[in-house]
Amino acid sequence: MKEAYQLIQKIHISEKATFVAEKLNQYVFRVSTEVNKIEIKNAIERLFKKNVIAVRTMQYAGKKKRERRADFGRRPHWKKAIVSLAPGEKIDIA
Repeated sequence: MKEAYQLIQKIHISEKATFVAEKLNQYVFRVSTEVNKIEIKNAIERLFKKNVIAVRTMQYAGKKKRERRADFGRRPHWKKAIVSLAPGEKIDIA
């Protein structure tokens, strides 16, 4: 079993993620591409000691980046998870 710190890479902070955290009690994390929803739920519950209700995930393809020659490079693919917490529970982001 992988450690929780290997599964959850970092918290994703953007304008939309801040709005969702304030209004809907959902938090956005950047996670490893190999994990599933159950592993994400267990990792969040172990790290933050909060009750997770639901997890939604999205896969993102890495952007193409052009090098100086004709061949192209690519940034790595990544995965985002939106975690819904039980009412009354919050994660301190700061």
